[in-house]
Amino acid sequence: MKKLIKNAQAIVTCDEKDTVYRDADILIDGQEIIEIGKNLSPDGADEVIDAKNKFVYPGLVNTHHHFFQTFVRNTVKVDYPNMTVPQWLDHIYPVFKLINQDVIYYSSLTAMADLLKHGCTTAFDHQYCYTTNSGKETVDRQMEAAELLGIRYTAGRGTNTLPRSEGSTMPEEMLETTDEFIKDCQRIIETYHDPKKFSKRQIVVAPCQPMNCYKDTFVESIKLARSENVHLHTHLGEGENEVIQQRWGIRSLDWCEKIDFVGEDVWIAHGWELQDDELDRLAGYKTGISHCPAPAVLGGFPILNFNKLLDKGVLVSLGCDGSATNDSSNLLDSLRMAYLMQAFYSKERGGCVQPYELLKMATINGAKTLGRTDIGSLEKGKAADLFMIDTSNLEFTGMWHDPANLLARGGVTGPTWMTMVGGDVVSKEGHLVGIDEEKLAYEGEKVCTNVLRNHCDAF
Repeated sequence: MKKLIKNAQAIVTCDEKDTVYRDADILIDGQEIIEIGKNLSPDGADEVIDAKNKFVYPGLVNTHHHFFQTFVRNTVKVDYPNMTVPQWLDHIYPVFKLINQDVIYYSSLTAMADLLKHGCTTAFDHQYCYTTNSGKETVDRQMEAAELLGIRYTAGRGTNTLPRSEGSTMPEEMLETTDEFIKDCQRIIETYHDPKKFSKRQIVVAPCQPMNCYKDTFVESIKLARSENVHLHTHLGEGENEVIQQRWGIRSLDWCEKIDFVGEDVWIAHGWELQDDELDRLAGYKTGISHCPAPAVLGGFPILNFNKLLDKGVLVSLGCDGSATNDSSNLLDSLRMAYLMQAFYSKERGGCVQPYELLKMATINGAKTLGRTDIGSLEKGKAADLFMIDTSNLEFTGMWHDPANLLARGGVTGPTWMTMVGGDVVSKEGHLVGIDEEKLAYEGEKVCTNVLRNHCDAF
């Protein structure tokens, strides 16, 4: 099916030349963009979308999240500020250990809906919550949710294997063995991982963090991921170094290097604890960092120096992080927050990174992080993953002149006018297309109450 997006006021491509088209069109065939330019003929198009007064952007790519945490949002009793990461984990895990498959399904729907409505078309989720209640089929439920909403989904199959008696923060109800973990990773890779162009289902092997896993969990993860040609992910440089130094006598990145958990097929979440020489090493390995601004602000942690990261050549992408440390799955909001965080320190860092650079982190850099060349920018041969904002709304007056820098600088964080994944319109004017949101919201609230709120004094 061919679609023509006609008369767009501006098209910000995020391609290698940073091309911005004015008063132009996009021709789409199936999932693929086949032409961008002025006055494209509508002949042969099955549908014409009038994009008058619209700015068009590549779909955002979220590179770190925890969907299962969506149902512990707005929970003051286990708030993140004024705690170290290990302290916070001790407070929050008694809630997480109650989670079952229904919580996974409806919390994933909730997070995915938020992402889609705010321009995110490809989402990675780090699903490490495997409880005695949930069983092993949680990624299966997430794939079910992703298919319903139409988002492009990459599942990070995580785990925690080290018991509290040996120094972790994990309750017994959330532990797996390394063998259990690897066996299920193999199962979901065989069932869901699709490496083909325009794939909507991929798998990443993602042990949660060195602090809460046995060494062999990471070693076996590396063996499996590289034998199956899938990516690897974990938390690193977010406050665990003291624990790792006590346990192993070296810092976290040193530990990862010794077992070869580095490389172009690896990215880490957070990294605010990494030192200059460690950033140089990451750049050399082409190992990326997913920057998650919300937990850094909420926890009062160091803010990444983007100028330094860019100068060193570190691949930086953008993530929402889990809703327990964000309360939102709005990647546009994270984009705005990341820019303001950088601006706050701009004088001592030699000037602020331009807002457009942050947009590229949230689009083309996100695609590179996931190892994808078919998404992340608007150009011929790539997926028609995009979103539009309506500049005819009065609040955009005076900002039309610079669409590339508009989103982060202008604080555009509300629902998009339209979000499209692979040529399909999945969200329009703040509502999911073809989805009974009221019904799903009611069902999700019921699950949240019955499974979590009624059985935990954190609420």
